Amino acid sequence: MTSAQRACLRAALQVGYSWLDRGSSALLAVEQTIRVLERSGLFNAGKGAYLQLDGARRMDASIMEGDGLRAGAVASIEGIVHPITAACLVMDVTDHVLLVGPMATKFAEHFELEPQKRLAPRRRLSYGSVLKRMRTTRNCHGTVGAVALDRTGTIAAGASTGGIDLMLPGRVGDTPIIGCGVYADNDTGAVSMTGWGESIMRLAVAKEICDQLARGGAPATAARLVLQKLVSRIKGAAGCLVLTPDGRFAIRHSTPRMMAGWWDGKGEPIMKDQFR
Repeated sequence: MTSAQRACLRAALQVGYSWLDRGSSALLAVEQTIRVLERSGLFNAGKGAYLQLDGARRMDASIMEGDGLRAGAVASIEGIVHPITAACLVMDVTDHVLLVGPMATKFAEHFELEPQKRLAPRRRLSYGSVLKRMRTTRNCHGTVGAVALDRTGTIAAGASTGGIDLMLPGRVGDTPIIGCGVYADNDTGAVSMTGWGESIMRLAVAKEICDQLARGGAPATAARLVLQKLVSRIKGAAGCLVLTPDGRFAIRHSTPRMMAGWWDGKGEPIMKDQFR
């Protein structure tokens, strides 16, 4: 974790808690927390999102609240700073859950969401060249996410990402898939995931963790059991934020490191890049 990333993470935690402290919803706190991270350009989301192999920056985001199980998501959206806000709009002003591709971008433009500086065009590669580069390039991760609990006892979860480094155009990971990258239910808990999306999707990890919570598991236990399953069954790699409606929480990961933090408004925000 760089000093700039640490300062940004601290600011995001402070912004999110300030909304909760004023009586705002968990949903709004999650959105505003993630917007700080998207705007910074320091993480793989918003301004810092990775480029796909054709040189385009396509982003995914989702958000969910645990009272009415409302959710919204966008996938392969381009040209905006805050995909998480586009996901909120899908939830709030449509009857849909997920919008994708150029139509998701058009939707964001209709609501005049802040545009992102257009990228200079790159040399077009043949599809065969794209596939070859995908197989020989080391993938990196860095999805941003947040979970929150408000005064009414409602929980929310959200996530935003640029995917994986130099990924195949058209690829969509776990982040915009409800039950995979995020899930929130006031009867169980809220979960936000980061990591190798293909493995997370194959186990629907966010919902799996919530199911463990429903069976009486503590947040740390639920996270540990599901992450162990992810590794043993499909050699997956992930990290998670888990929060229950009674305020218990866990931050766990099967990856070597995971930048994360938490704050309840007392003392200083806690930030680390390893949680065991």
